[in-house]
Amino acid sequence: MRIQLENGNSVLNFPLEDVNIMKKEFEWRTGRKCVFKLFVHLIFTTKYRRDVLTKEMLDRMKEVFRETLLQMQGELLEFNGDHDHVHLMVAFPPQTALSAIVGKLKGKSSYVIRNEFWALVKKKLWGVHFWSPSYCALSCGGAPLHVLKEYIQNQRTPPSELQLERSKRFTGKTRKNGKWEPLR
Repeated sequence: MRIQLENGNSVLNFPLEDVNIMKKEFEWRTGRKCVFKLFVHLIFTTKYRRDVLTKEMLDRMKEVFRETLLQMQGELLEFNGDHDHVHLMVAFPPQTALSAIVGKLKGKSSYVIRNEFWALVKKKLWGVHFWSPSYCALSCGGAPLHVLKEYIQNQRTPPSELQLERSKRFTGKTRKNGKWEPLR
């Protein structure tokens, strides 16, 4: 079964099960002046891609990331990692800059890991940095890009002055303040 969403000239088809999954898992969030649904896939790598991370470190890191995001009105939706990098899927409000989220997550996790697992970390890393200064951020969620592109391309555009003039002559009516009125 599929659901159709219509807007002006465009019609989008989504499988009903996809719509229900998105509704259940990722509700729209509201701010004072906006409605939003922002998801980002983040990837952080350790300095020099050294194989520093252990299962215990990843478990602790997940707690730190979840706590930090809650403090920033965000949410950790998914987390996993390997010996030299971690993947996070996060949701956050639009007034929070992505770079601020990344800086806070990397800074706090580095501090905690260095304090609690220093004996393991010092063997593999040197200097004061735990994470590589770079990161990967990918937007995710919602409709696939080709569907969004089609939706934008098919938006109803306002009529030209010529089209409005022809419409007035044909119908004998003009549009004022959003209502049709007879020509005078």
